[in-house]
Amino acid sequence: MKTFINIKATDGMWTHAVAHWRDYLEITKPKVVLLLVFTALVGMALAVPTWLPLQETVFGLLGIGLASSSAAAINHVIDQRTDAIMKRTENRPLPQGALNTRQCLTFALLLCGIAMAMLVLLVNTLTAVLTFCSLIGYAIVYTVYLKRATPQNIVIGGAAGAMPPVLGWAAVTGEVNAYALLLFLIVFIWTPPHFWALAIHRRDDYAKVDIPMLPVTHGIPFTRIQIFLYTILLVIITIFPYLVRMSGPLYLAGALILGAMFLYHAWKLFDDTATKQPMRTFVFSINYLMWLFGIMLVDHYVPQVLRLFN
Repeated sequence: MKTFINIKATDGMWTHAVAHWRDYLEITKPKVVLLLVFTALVGMALAVPTWLPLQETVFGLLGIGLASSSAAAINHVIDQRTDAIMKRTENRPLPQGALNTRQCLTFALLLCGIAMAMLVLLVNTLTAVLTFCSLIGYAIVYTVYLKRATPQNIVIGGAAGAMPPVLGWAAVTGEVNAYALLLFLIVFIWTPPHFWALAIHRRDDYAKVDIPMLPVTHGIPFTRIQIFLYTILLVIITIFPYLVRMSGPLYLAGALILGAMFLYHAWKLFDDTATKQPMRTFVFSINYLMWLFGIMLVDHYVPQVLRLFN
């Protein structure tokens, strides 16, 4: 009997530990961070004409990923009250009581400290400074002020989320040039139509917590127009890597096809009977950015791989 009780107690502790680990992972927004790190990797690849340097690549990506995770954890702390009210976020670890504010902040500061030390010591100071500024821009400037101050919150605040390609570029070159800023511009222009599609889907949630997202302050019809116009601008901007010879014809073909698909989704938002279209557009926009940067990466390395066999 004693053995049985001990086994049950140990098993309960193990289950709690596993749940706790998953809670910490959840507050880092791992899916978002993985996409950001991937865009940073593409920024690294396009920055150098040959293969990537091992140390700067590995520790640059780790540092950028950890800093992004730290910013996400701080975002959870600041938004915990509104998260408890909104249906989309009510099951996050803080509203559910799985973690408390002190635990999250300690975890966030630990991640930030490791990230900064890694970037300064093993990459370069420029990347560390830019990464820290991006962290502050998202976790503090956007989450604390912009998010609740203006319906253009995601437009202005999107600058922080668009930084990873620039950070990746800086990590392997020690500088930032116009090509890096072009990658920044692509993600920056992509952010409003991506997020506003979700905001349409969750309009009532944002209205409930008085967050002035565009569909709440200006209505859904106006937001649809903005999404479509931003998508047109995005398609135009994505042609520029080919025009400035940063990418080749394979990328151009992919960018045009993906752009046409994004425009289709943005146009479908005008159909009032397509009630699931905002969420479909939001999900597609994530895949769009992943595929766009993926094609950019393939386009960069295909000529190098072919030269190995010649």
